[in-house]
This record gives sequence, structure tokens and C-alpha cells, in this order.
Amino acid sequence: MTRAEAFSEREVAMCTVARLVEDGRTYWAAGGGTPLYSVLLGKKLYAQGAQYVTEDGVIAPEPLLPFEPMMTMVASRAVHRALAWGTMNSAGIHAQLGYMDYGVLNTLQVDQHGNINSTFLGEYGGTGRRFGGPGGADTIAACCWRTILITDQDKRKFVREVDFVSSPGYLDGTPGARERAGLPRDTGPWRVVTPWAMYDYAPRRLRLMARVPWVSTEEILAECEWKPLVADEVAVLEPPTAEELEILRTELDVRGQTTDAAGSWITWDGEKYVRQA
Repeated sequence: MTRAEAFSEREVAMCTVARLVEDGRTYWAAGGGTPLYSVLLGKKLYAQGAQYVTEDGVIAPEPLLPFEPMMTMVASRAVHRALAWGTMNSAGIHAQLGYMDYGVLNTLQVDQHGNINSTFLGEYGGTGRRFGGPGGADTIAACCWRTILITDQDKRKFVREVDFVSSPGYLDGTPGARERAGLPRDTGPWRVVTPWAMYDYAPRRLRLMARVPWVSTEEILAECEWKPLVADEVAVLEPPTAEELEILRTELDVRGQTTDAAGSWITWDGEKYVRQA
């Protein structure tokens, strides 16, 4: 792989998730954008034997690339040669039966126990801002064996308790909380990935496990309203490669509508990567 000279923070997160994709596993990707691009990138470069299902229930398509902008769901190119054209309900049934290994989601907020808010910021029923809600993300977080969350590194997003539980994590964090709520045993949050870091749950609490080389652990923790646990040894993540970025930019997000949407750019100065303020 070749070192990349410049990339956006959103591209960092997608490349990190792409490297988590495993052969022989099934991924239920929420919506289009970062979850779907991450899975497709991983499938093309690292795990050709992985399969995915779109949020609206299209099973194992062979998408025609490059994608047209924002046409990653409910579009002919996105569902080309699919094994089946289902619905969100049929995809949910597959997850309930244990056939969805991983769910991949975006979010507005995540709390210490992996609960997700994509519905309302503020006091629900009072002053605040309403968003579009979880769509299929509720079922993805409830029924997939493991959930991967992609979000920005921002203290408004990493909170002690979400304003509204749109999709379940480990609920109150006590042993058996998900099972008592009627959710499948041994399911739940697995990783949270941001442009700066990767977190796991140890156990049932958010824990910083890895960071990018151009941001320190202290800088990451400063962008958490509620401080997560920290691993004894915080690993260092590999930056995106030129090969990964070529696929992202020429086959997936061809107009940069997702990769350029937010965050800073990182450039190689000849000795190290530097984040542009």
C-alpha cells in the first residue's frame, strides 16, 4: 500500500471501518454514505467474501460502480444483481434469526453504554431540535450480533446519557439489561469509530482503545463531554492509503458529498501527518 499525501477526516473514519470488514460475514449497512461506503471499500480491498444488506432490505447486491451521487439506496445501480429485493421488515427478520453479523450506523449522540440518539437533541417534549429518527437503525442495533458506529469526535456527541434512546446499546449498562428488554442474548455495541479514534466496550462501557497518530489521547478526551474508560495501552491506527482513497473518490463518493462534508484535512509534510485547523 502507498502512503496518502492528503485526506479528509471523514475519509479516515471510513478507511478505519473498512479494515474491520471480515470475510464470510454479513453487514447490514444503514442508509447510504459512510456506513455503506465503508463496507464496500472493505469488501473490495480486504474481504471479497463479505456480504451486505442495505437498510431498505436489498440482500447481497453487486452494485454497479461508480455510484451516481447519493444513489446508494432505492436505485437500479445500487441493487444490481441482488440475491433478493426485500424490505426493511424482511431484513429485520433475518437479523432476528441471527443472520446479520454486523450492523453499521451513523449517529448524533452515543453514551457511555452505547445507546444511540438520532431523534431529538434537548429535553424531549420541550425545547430542542428534532431529526429524522433511526429508520432501520433501531432494528440494526437491537438484533445484529455486533454494532459498529461511525460518528464525529465532538463532545456534543460523546455524552454520559443520550437525550433520547433511538437505538439500544447496553441500556443502563447492568448485566442482562438487553435481555430483560427482550433483545437477543450476546448482541450489542462492538466498536465506535471517529476520525480521531476507535472505541470498544469493556465491559458494557465505552473505552478508548486506539487513536490516529496526529491526535493525542488528551485531545480526544477533551472532545468527550463524558470521559470514557481508557485502555492500558492505546494503539495507533494506520492512516488511509492512496489505494483506499482512490476507490473512495473514483468509485464510491465520486463528488465528495460525504467525504468533504465535515471536519479538517490531514496532510503529509514530509516527516509526519499534520491536521489542518
